[in-house]
Amino acid sequence: MKKFVIQALSLALLCGTAAWAHGPSHGPAAQHSRVQKDWGIAGTRAQRTVKVEMDDTMRFKPDRLEVREGETLRLQIHNKGKVMHEFVLGTPKELQAHAAMMQKFPDMAHDEPYMAHVPPGKTGEIVWTFNRPGEFQFACLIAGHFQAGMVGTLVVTPKGAKP
Repeated sequence: MKKFVIQALSLALLCGTAAWAHGPSHGPAAQHSRVQKDWGIAGTRAQRTVKVEMDDTMRFKPDRLEVREGETLRLQIHNKGKVMHEFVLGTPKELQAHAAMMQKFPDMAHDEPYMAHVPPGKTGEIVWTFNRPGEFQFACLIAGHFQAGMVGTLVVTPKGAKP
């Protein structure tokens, strides 16, 4: 019996170690994580829907969004272009760092609730709660797109501020 328990514990440790070594998920399960970011947190029920278009001119329409602190938006992002584009929310510093990483590893797989990868002619969606005021950005981080100017501004005004 003692030998069986030792073998069972060894197997459990071996399997557990392999799972821990893998690290956090970047697949579809990550899409449901609610991790607080500087620019907000994944939302559940949107108060309004905002439509954003992107195309092969490496521009977003509109290229500026204004949101009230605490507001949850459903961002519907339509790719009017002929190549893959994405919409990623973040701070300028984080987006620049991520864009540099995408230049080095263009096939890098990632899937977070603050980004939408949108094939040509399709529409992606993000539901996000903007619970922190400040000026942020959204961008396409596919290699070369960010560098070509595919960036927009996102302003989250504090709750008590006058419009």
